[in-house]
Amino acid sequence: MAATETSRDQAAGAPGASLLVRLRGIRPSLSPAEDRVAEKVLADPRAAAALTISELASAASTSETTVLRFCRRLGLPGYPQLRLRLAEESAQPRTSTTQDTDISAKDTIADIIAKVAFVDASAVEETAQQLDHESLAETARAIAAAKRVDIYGAGASAIVGTDLQQKLHRIGVVAFAWNDPHIALTSATLLDRGDVAIAISHSGTTSETIEALEAARSRGATTVAVTNFPLSRLAERADHVLTTAARETSLRSGATASRIAALTVVDCLYIAVAQRHLTRARKAVKETRQAVAGHHVGS
Repeated sequence: MAATETSRDQAAGAPGASLLVRLRGIRPSLSPAEDRVAEKVLADPRAAAALTISELASAASTSETTVLRFCRRLGLPGYPQLRLRLAEESAQPRTSTTQDTDISAKDTIADIIAKVAFVDASAVEETAQQLDHESLAETARAIAAAKRVDIYGAGASAIVGTDLQQKLHRIGVVAFAWNDPHIALTSATLLDRGDVAIAISHSGTTSETIEALEAARSRGATTVAVTNFPLSRLAERADHVLTTAARETSLRSGATASRIAALTVVDCLYIAVAQRHLTRARKAVKETRQAVAGHHVGS
């Protein structure tokens, strides 16, 4: 059964997730007026925490009612709780920074390195903090018991999918990564109960990836979504949702961060699967390492 509205709301408000991470995750589902509030909050959380509800509503060109609705979308009972959470998170080093992560024409090489490193490190840390433990455990359990695992993704997500396939294959899990939409659909149609289909899409809106996951679901396979947006169409069609927490930038250095965030999820998933059959996994890794040892150039 696909994720219900309640479970998706819970995913958006996962206990380990910071308020700002959750806000970025649900932002595509906000109304235009709510999104203006989100823009003000994300631009400067510390400044937003100091505003009254009337001042924030005015700054976002909206009403106090919209701000209250915005609070409820984040799972907060009211505006005082929003101000308190923003103040708390603003005290955290990575949240409180005013560093502009967009690349400008005036940036030096040192600036570029610092900005990319900040975005990538934030993606890994925030993804780990908000990753749903139960969903990860359930997904690992399903993969460990599966006869076959299909992995779907396009573009940068296909790279992540190939990485997961290689890791699972190395510990004896029969897995296939498909980035051609026609082959993905063909493969998904041949899945059955007991199989697992994993769809990877940062936005959760890639139509080919959604279509493949739907086909797998119709065949009775366990479906998993790896996405940055827990309320996306892809997440709606998954039994288990594993969310990332990557920040986007105008020049798409965020595309690098999104890939690193997804690879963090993939690494956690791989280790969780391997742990379920640890002796067998260690033996498989040792044997596969020995198999390719002769192809390394000696010193």
